[in-house]
Amino acid sequence: MANKLVASIQLMRVKNLGLALIATPLGAAFALLDFESLTNYPEVALATLSVLFFMAAGNALNDLSDVEIDKVAHPSRPLANGSISISEARLLIGLLSFLSVASLAGCLYLMEGSQVYTGAIYALAVILMLTYDHGPRTKEKGLFGNVAISTLVGAVVLYGSSSIEGLNSALCWYVAGVVFFVNLAREIIKDCQDMEADGDFRNTLPMKIGKENSRMVAYVLTLVGIVFLYIPYWQGPFLFGQLLLQTPAIFILMSLNGPMWKGEDYVAATRLRIAMLLGLAGFIITILL
Repeated sequence: MANKLVASIQLMRVKNLGLALIATPLGAAFALLDFESLTNYPEVALATLSVLFFMAAGNALNDLSDVEIDKVAHPSRPLANGSISISEARLLIGLLSFLSVASLAGCLYLMEGSQVYTGAIYALAVILMLTYDHGPRTKEKGLFGNVAISTLVGAVVLYGSSSIEGLNSALCWYVAGVVFFVNLAREIIKDCQDMEADGDFRNTLPMKIGKENSRMVAYVLTLVGIVFLYIPYWQGPFLFGQLLLQTPAIFILMSLNGPMWKGEDYVAATRLRIAMLLGLAGFIITILL
């Protein structure tokens, strides 16, 4: 039983769920420009739970669809090494999906209006996830799959905002823009890193235009991410001088041309993730001040 529990946790990739745990309530806080008020919105907690269960189910579904590939490429994964069976994985995915929909239903019930936007974002996420792992399997289509994943990540912020009917907040869209473009750059760099391992399984951007050109595209996307990071301090709601709080994130993003030029894909992908987290931290600190 203990081994099955460990295998289930590995299948859900619990360590990768941290962004959902953070980004959903942050989306609501960015709409409110206040953290203390979050306690008045229990629907935010339910929205966060629905995202956590959704992403856990998606991670498990991804491994289920790739079990034959993983037997060669990632033999240590739970489905590939047989520590959990396919039928058990399907049962787990069904349970997680039910819990996600139930949490969504609770969130919609507590909302006073505009539930349609929250429901629409959730429906979009379901479509993106299913088309990523199943037909037309955008995960195998390189850039389309990168865009799908980055849209899912950015949508988490908007989903949290929508749970308190805060989609009219420009800040939420700026933050979602930062997350989308930086994550898209990271996905492309990861494809550069994994180009040889992907082999015949995927048709990625580096396979089409080469690693150097792909890294150039990734750097341009990084610069677009910086623009979205900058706008809230230029156009509001923040003061321009508070942009100093984003110095760590901006510095890391601007300095990525070195590792990308040298082909240090692992370093670049890691720094992009760190910069994205530092950017979110910068927004948090700005609000708190």
